[in-house]
Amino acid sequence: MPRIRPTRRRHLPATDFDAVIVGGGSAGLSAALTLGRCCRRVLVCSSGPPRNAPSPGVHSFFTRDGTKPAELLRLGRQQLAAYPTVSLREALVTAIVWEPEEQYFTLTMTPDRGGPPLTCTTRKVLLATGVADDLPPIDGMRELWGRGVLHCPYCHGWEVQGQRLAVYGRGKTGWGLVQLVSRWSRDVVLCTDGPAGITEHGRQRLRRLGIAVREEKIVRLEGRRDGQLRHIVFASGEPLERDAVFLHAEQRQRSLLAQEANCRILKSGAVWTDKRGQTSQKGIYAAGDTTPAPQQAIIAAAEGSLAAIALNEALTREDCRG
Repeated sequence: MPRIRPTRRRHLPATDFDAVIVGGGSAGLSAALTLGRCCRRVLVCSSGPPRNAPSPGVHSFFTRDGTKPAELLRLGRQQLAAYPTVSLREALVTAIVWEPEEQYFTLTMTPDRGGPPLTCTTRKVLLATGVADDLPPIDGMRELWGRGVLHCPYCHGWEVQGQRLAVYGRGKTGWGLVQLVSRWSRDVVLCTDGPAGITEHGRQRLRRLGIAVREEKIVRLEGRRDGQLRHIVFASGEPLERDAVFLHAEQRQRSLLAQEANCRILKSGAVWTDKRGQTSQKGIYAAGDTTPAPQQAIIAAAEGSLAAIALNEALTREDCRG
């Protein structure tokens, strides 16, 4: 098949790439695929393991249900190899600077394998850097993360259905999550690690659902060698035998690039975008867990494709201007 080589518009600045995607997860690779098929010169920069690396599988992803996270990304990168305009680089992007006179962005990055910083220029940027989870400072919480400690019943509920489950959380957060998790099991206990912060009306509802509440301070989680949970150990009272615990962990942006570029940040910490993935800064887009959308790999992939379409259409308007 002959290669399509779109004509370079003379009125546009010469840049290394049409778009640079920061982040090589589901959102970033999906965006790269869409842009590659638009004959765009694209660079994907990724650094470090994905957020879901400890998980045994990615679920609710059409045609890929249960695929290991690393395998899903390997397949994505493999399919991008068919598009010669798409490049992949293992590097941490440390700065994004808008050059007003040249009308393009300059990105600075540090290669994962060492060496001096690199720079490149691009017309557009798509941020798909995701978030990091800040787990409660309880022994065993981090060690069991992704197997015995779970963040999303939509992602992991099926695998633990009917088992002895717990929910960690206080107030509306714990109250709402424990009711959701009760869809997957009739044996669910809410562990609040201190005063529950639940109204009497809320407690009555939990009692009607058969959900017990443990308010003692949690000392540690004890698990098996395979990462599954065995016990929740409290400062007082008997340990609680459980097979898994769900929680909504505190989150923060994995990268400060959006903040440093003066993109609008919501109170939740997510990067604001319009319906097509455009941030408050012209030329910078965002997709995936970086944004306020529900956090599932398939939704991140869809967001990446949607933002890529909007980005390509913005580039096309510039191409055809004048």
